[in-house]
Amino acid sequence: MCAKQVINIGTTANDGTGSTLRDAFDICNDNFTELYSDDAGDVGSITATAPIARDSATGAVTISLNDGGIVTDKIADDAVTADKLANSINTEIAANTAKVTNATHTGDVTGATALTIGNDKVITAKILDDNVTHAKLEARYTAGVTISTLTGTVTFDCSTASCFKMSGNLTGALTINLTNYKKGQVVSIYNLYGQSLTLAAQGSNSNEFCKIGGVNYDNSAYNILQLEVADDSATDTKFFYTVATYVIDNTP
Repeated sequence: MCAKQVINIGTTANDGTGSTLRDAFDICNDNFTELYSDDAGDVGSITATAPIARDSATGAVTISLNDGGIVTDKIADDAVTADKLANSINTEIAANTAKVTNATHTGDVTGATALTIGNDKVITAKILDDNVTHAKLEARYTAGVTISTLTGTVTFDCSTASCFKMSGNLTGALTINLTNYKKGQVVSIYNLYGQSLTLAAQGSNSNEFCKIGGVNYDNSAYNILQLEVADDSATDTKFFYTVATYVIDNTP
């Protein structure tokens, strides 16, 4: 596009220094010709300092804005791909990481993976009444494990189960070595028959086992041993336990 031609109107009226009438209209014609003959596909050469509406004939206009105005346009059907949308969102999140403290979210958050929050931030949420199912609890509260080693020092990993069943009668003295327990956890060990029992745990300073009642382990019958973890300190652990014999009987 050529530069706009300007008609010289002189310094003052009728001072004889301006363009002649013919020259003036020649400039007008040249300017109009430039506008009308501009290739419709070359409208990208048009610039403006304010928003310009989209040309309904050509469908596209390139605009340079100097006043902070907003250019809006219609997005064609099916023009936004998943990749472009994801990249746009990720770019926006990355650009606003400093604003995370003031971020607010409403509604449900769903997905197969966990949310990752920087700076050790913690998300807390209210669990609705009656919404914690058996399947959502840790194995330490719901699972059962069979112990097949029947003599010596045997590890009972309390993170794997709450009930431990001996696979058969004890074949030698048994030391029950409790590990990975949590305060408040109740551990049951049953099918204990024969030999002698000793209790051990992981406290580095002391392990205190407090028997409730006066009943002792009877190695001539089947026994169940139940322990409650009162203190899971790494140095001084404390348990309360009971032991009793049992028989299989469906007529109490």
